[in-house]
Amino acid sequence: MEQSFKFGARATVALLCAIVAFPCFAAESAVLRNGFSIRYERKRDMGIITRLYVNADGSSFVDVPTAEIDHIEAAGDDATLAVGKPPSQSANNRTTSPIDLSGLVASASGAYRLDPDLVNSVISAESGFNVRAVSPKGARGLMQLMPQTALQLGVQNTFDPQANVEGGTRYLRELLERYNFDLIKALAAYNAGPERVEQYGGIPPYYETKAYVARIVRDYNKKKLAQKKGEQTSSSMKTSAGNRTKAGGKANPAASRSPAPQESDSERPQ
Repeated sequence: MEQSFKFGARATVALLCAIVAFPCFAAESAVLRNGFSIRYERKRDMGIITRLYVNADGSSFVDVPTAEIDHIEAAGDDATLAVGKPPSQSANNRTTSPIDLSGLVASASGAYRLDPDLVNSVISAESGFNVRAVSPKGARGLMQLMPQTALQLGVQNTFDPQANVEGGTRYLRELLERYNFDLIKALAAYNAGPERVEQYGGIPPYYETKAYVARIVRDYNKKKLAQKKGEQTSSSMKTSAGNRTKAGGKANPAASRSPAPQESDSERPQ
């Protein structure tokens, strides 16, 4: 199917968050207890959750459990926004390179025509970005692939970040196509299995699945609303600057007002 997965004005879940402004800080890295490090531009302490903004305009962020952050350190001088493990010694004493998880997500999302923010929201809900995560039911890795599902997807090592993300993204795409791009049903099937979704004609009456779907949609909506607000602010600043130029350097107060926030009715993909 050649249809690309995009969200339009119509969707199934309303936008559920408000945006606040934050001051900019020098780039730092949050080193997690599981060995991953996340390079970010600024952060917000939300109690049990810490939000790490991985770009300057705040349109992309990752929520991680505060207790999982081991320490904060200064980021390197490179300009790449990297999410990965620090160098470590392997069994044969060769140094392994950091894993660019952001790059893996971008690559897999491009290959299967999904929004990287959606894939990141799924990873956050599934494993909290823990490459070695194992659920009580046996799901493994970043996107928590069950052994049988991984086998069907051709993923031989579920703890390999690249293979896991590629397999999980492909599986999510297949579920979206299966349910005519109904995101809610696709996410419910990812969590509880397609059989349960078809048995109940939608989200199964399981608290875990309902909470799982709501968490991903809420997280994804926040990313999209933050991105939209950033675009509106940038557009408003450009318009204001243009008006000042036309007026011979005098600012136009009416043109400097930011557009009123708009909300979509739902989160259903077109």
